[in-house]
Amino acid sequence: MKYFQYVACFILLVIACRENPSQNREAKESMKHKVNRVDTIIPELSLPEKVFRSFEGLADTTFVRLADFSDGFAYDLRYATTNNFLKEKVYDCAECYTRVKTAKALLAANADFKTKEVRIKFFDCYRPNSVQYKMWEIVPNPQYVADPKKGSIHNKGGAVDITLETLDGEELDMGTDFDFFGKKAYHDNTDLPQEILDNRKLLKETMEKHGFWSIRTEWWHYNLGVASNDKVANFKWPCDE
Repeated sequence: MKYFQYVACFILLVIACRENPSQNREAKESMKHKVNRVDTIIPELSLPEKVFRSFEGLADTTFVRLADFSDGFAYDLRYATTNNFLKEKVYDCAECYTRVKTAKALLAANADFKTKEVRIKFFDCYRPNSVQYKMWEIVPNPQYVADPKKGSIHNKGGAVDITLETLDGEELDMGTDFDFFGKKAYHDNTDLPQEILDNRKLLKETMEKHGFWSIRTEWWHYNLGVASNDKVANFKWPCDE
């Protein structure tokens, strides 16, 4: 008798599964969306640079070193040198870290730029809040440096300072150097040669397409919109001796 009861339960279970195919599909879709790989965000064919690591298993708020995920960017991290408006080195060593969600958006934007034979070059990325305090001590002016008590989106891992360069390493003319504080650096300044306006337009429109937004007074600064609510951080990256 028990044998027939087991068979009957099995038949009922099979029927139930067949009657709910949508639930099975939903479960499969749910599992598929849990796979958080860079190649699900950027199709492989549109990603010309080499990807070293996957984002799988990493929360969107995790800090990552961008160079560990792509060799397709260029770097001139000014605050690790004295070639900046502070005239002082405030980073112990030059590294570009962001949160995972910012890194994903940057990879997508860079793949887009590369179809136009240019790539992103970084001046600054994530900035520890302790460095923000150093900068404030040197230039305690909110017009140029965010108050470290409130922090900036750089301190949240959601902002980058960038320009564009050709794939051969020649910077596009943006009209001013990085951290030039004056109207010539404003996005709404149209009193510039057409080549400069076109270069800024390419930078701005492509970054905005991938979820970043600009500020009016700095052509180089971009914030990832979804990062604005993240917490100010003081994570410090290691430096090789």
